[in-house]
Amino acid sequence: MIKEKLKILVVVDSIDVNDSSASKGRVALIKNLHTAGFKLKVYHYTRKEIHLPGIVCKSIKENRRSLLFVLSRTDRYLRYWFNLKLNNPIEQIFGFSFTLFNDRNSIVAALKKNKEFEPDLVLTLSKGGSFRPHHALLKIPEWHHKWMAYIHDPYPFASYPRPYDYVESGHQHKRRFFLKVSEKARFAAYPSKLLAEWMESYYPPLKGKTVIIPHQISETTGNEDELPEYFRNDAFTIVQAGALMSARNPMGLIKAFKKFLKEIPEAQDHSQLLFLGDKSRYTEEFQRIKMEMPQFYSSDAYVPFTIVLAIQKSAAVNVILEAKGPISPFLPGKFPHCIAAGKPILLLGPYYSESRRLLGEDYPFWSEIDDVEKIYSMVMEMYRKWNNDLFIESNLNHLERYLSSDHLLEVIDNL
Repeated sequence: MIKEKLKILVVVDSIDVNDSSASKGRVALIKNLHTAGFKLKVYHYTRKEIHLPGIVCKSIKENRRSLLFVLSRTDRYLRYWFNLKLNNPIEQIFGFSFTLFNDRNSIVAALKKNKEFEPDLVLTLSKGGSFRPHHALLKIPEWHHKWMAYIHDPYPFASYPRPYDYVESGHQHKRRFFLKVSEKARFAAYPSKLLAEWMESYYPPLKGKTVIIPHQISETTGNEDELPEYFRNDAFTIVQAGALMSARNPMGLIKAFKKFLKEIPEAQDHSQLLFLGDKSRYTEEFQRIKMEMPQFYSSDAYVPFTIVLAIQKSAAVNVILEAKGPISPFLPGKFPHCIAAGKPILLLGPYYSESRRLLGEDYPFWSEIDDVEKIYSMVMEMYRKWNNDLFIESNLNHLERYLSSDHLLEVIDNL
């Protein structure tokens, strides 16, 4: 007898793949749920009409007639006109901004109008630190027995590993909110096994509810016709794509690459190091490096998703750069893109990290981010292999399946 596929109601912050790497990941998951054959309806708070092929998507409207809306806009105008910043005292008292409360209520109102789609599973997906869909589901207790709360990052910020941790305004309110999520949700889904273990250490009610749903490889691919002029298709190209938060210090890689060019002069004419992403605290320094090292390029603004995918697919090496710290329980959003590209990955991050766990402890191209000598030796080895056609594609086929809709189907079917 064929098992009937679950009907899944997805409540998500955004399905605009160009607004953040988080949204790219959420859309990939939604698409793979559809590919796996589940019946979906997606409520999203992107607040503009976006359609995903073959999937029913409903844009949630913001309630602009509520007192909370008026208070949120008053706060915004006071900040804009008078530089009067009230967000910290407001969050200290209430835990969250008036905007978040109004957004939550807007999502709840939209979901309660849903009459024609009776879900077997309700999946909440968020991005950043908002967790607005999770706030909304707490207000709909009749769905708690079929609620899967997707936890993409630690929460609140005091729960992050160093160096990201800090105590923010309204910390205790935020912690109480997430304790309620951990108590009420039937399932807690994570992109990472290490993240699941990390969060269970802060919220004991999460134990026994864990479902690992890694970031997905979807059908989205980059078109080689979109390769920009600065990309040299015939070069030994190392690519770091994605936002450079302050803790993701790239200077170890840059120093190692500079040493590589010095030690192998013949590589200077056909090697390049690319950093793709929006401006960061390193942008000014990058401008100086460009002047002295023409083999180095950094984008001055956001690079469209399809172009980044095309570059990753055509590069010789893709970089995953993580923060300097004792542990990185996150699965980077770019991880599936690097696996799908089929090229060797230069992993720069802590000894204990989800990326290293998946690639394997014996993965040869791993280093701490500031170990210049080790990074240099790995770049040298990768260059020699590339120059002698000893590798073109990486041997990570097992991870392709792990990040696929086939594995996702197994995970959901086994709930």
